[in-house]
Amino acid sequence: MDRGRQERPRLLQSPVQLAAFGFGSGLSPWAPGTVGTVLAAVFYWFILSPLPLWAYSAVVLAASLGGIWLCGVASRQLGVHDHPGIVWDEFAGLWVALWAVPASPLWLAIAFIVFRFLDITKPWPVSALDNNVGGGVGIMVDDLVAGAMTCVTLHLAIAALNGAEALA
Repeated sequence: MDRGRQERPRLLQSPVQLAAFGFGSGLSPWAPGTVGTVLAAVFYWFILSPLPLWAYSAVVLAASLGGIWLCGVASRQLGVHDHPGIVWDEFAGLWVALWAVPASPLWLAIAFIVFRFLDITKPWPVSALDNNVGGGVGIMVDDLVAGAMTCVTLHLAIAALNGAEALA
């Protein structure tokens, strides 16, 4: 049996690795970050979007702070900093991106596209954080900042659309 097949069951048996690998989505052989973000979007749509803003905010804060510990432990267990299969940072980053954004398929799709673009291209300051911060904080911070940049972009677009609507 090849090493990849031996590693998968071990990863899915560890609660830390299971969560860090996005409940298995990070094991995707192609674009694990994107596949993890898809699962994060599903969780958002069915579990998080119905929450009141205060509860949503608490969950996102817990996912972000807990993710620092989770990703740090998972990374140390694997002996690899920011293993491509660790996708909990994508979960938290997308959820930051969707903070106080109307829960609709359109805004979710726009958030997904903008977040993945920023996470993949890593413009400044995302790139600076990705290159200069280590450990669990380093794994999480670039995605959280990409999520915050996405959130600001979405809120500016919402404000612009509302302003245009008011002028019509």
